[in-house]
Amino acid sequence: MALTDIAIRKARTRERPYKLSDGRGLCLLVQPNGSKWWRFRYRWQGAERMLSLGTYPDTPLAEARSRLEVARQSLAKGIDPGEDRRGTKNSTDSTFQAIAQDYLAKLERQVLLNKRSASTLKKARWALQTFIYPELGRRPIVSITPQELLAALKKIEARGMAETARRTKQRCGQVFRHAVGLGHASRDITTELRGLLEPPIVEHHASITEPAAVGALLRAIDGYSGRDATLCALKLSALVFLRPGELRKARWSEIDFENAEWRVSARHMKRKVQHIVPLSRQSLAVLHDLKAITGYGPLLFPALGNPERCMSENTINQALRTMGYSSKDMTAHGFRSMASTLLNEQGWPPDAIERQLSHIEDDEVRGAYNYAQHLPIRRTMMQVWADYLDDLRAGRKRRPDTCVAQPRAEGAT
Repeated sequence: MALTDIAIRKARTRERPYKLSDGRGLCLLVQPNGSKWWRFRYRWQGAERMLSLGTYPDTPLAEARSRLEVARQSLAKGIDPGEDRRGTKNSTDSTFQAIAQDYLAKLERQVLLNKRSASTLKKARWALQTFIYPELGRRPIVSITPQELLAALKKIEARGMAETARRTKQRCGQVFRHAVGLGHASRDITTELRGLLEPPIVEHHASITEPAAVGALLRAIDGYSGRDATLCALKLSALVFLRPGELRKARWSEIDFENAEWRVSARHMKRKVQHIVPLSRQSLAVLHDLKAITGYGPLLFPALGNPERCMSENTINQALRTMGYSSKDMTAHGFRSMASTLLNEQGWPPDAIERQLSHIEDDEVRGAYNYAQHLPIRRTMMQVWADYLDDLRAGRKRRPDTCVAQPRAEGAT
């Protein structure tokens, strides 16, 4: 049966990718992260091949069918549509837009392999199409000067979008480096623009870090009268201090009750690397309570009325507002700052804290070493942290020297 726009919009995510067929080889691949990709399955010289026709909704159903017809016409002429498209790309002039489109196709493949997020691709495409293509898209990339690119970026800045200008510059740099790799340019000209854009105003996430105020916050959470699942989300935010998106997208398959570990899926992590959270006794107790509430489905925190979608990104912040905490007092992301500040004040090894916050090392070799090195310390730290929160909640004061154990790093002499 042919697809309809309504059926496509209503297509829900599942734990594994699945396809919706439109007929004649055209199908829509629905990914677990919610992205939807048009694919044309065909045979060429006895071998099965797959051709990407874009993403939905950027490429609507009618456009996908139109692209399908072009591909099928190539087949009818005895031409492999995949090779034909690659040949067309290689034969086009090396304009900025042509190189950028090839870069975006590479980024799309990384999204399919869960190495990058669909939102990254969407933002990259939007920035380039909105701000750079109209200014420089038709120019040969090798002829674009740093001054011309800066002028285009300054127009973004003039609209009060300093952060967008900075990120668009980064994206242009990736396009220029892609062009260098393809032999269409000799250098990345964005390196010559360092310091020439206005620095964006950094707004830190509001957080509570004074121990007595943290205790008051925890008592307020205990008195929260909203949904039980939201109450559990608030409690876990303080105990495990994951990023809000990592928390709300969590699946029960990630929770290992027997080994007291939460193995956050790589596709939910900012750097696309699996993250292990050692679970304290208190965290396990909250998860057992939550299991009785939402354990019927794959998600820890399903949306109200739709067990296949996770709860809204605003749920925890809205709960804080109903408890009397404004956006200037506390945010969902602020639980991370709260833990980082207090754990550092208590003398825990900074590397262990950073690892628990999933701040990945830029040096992948050192990052892998640190990952193995700090997990035992983090197990101890997470339990002591949970015990410390219990004391703050109860209003008990503990002397600094008994607040935490002072573990030695493995291998220390």
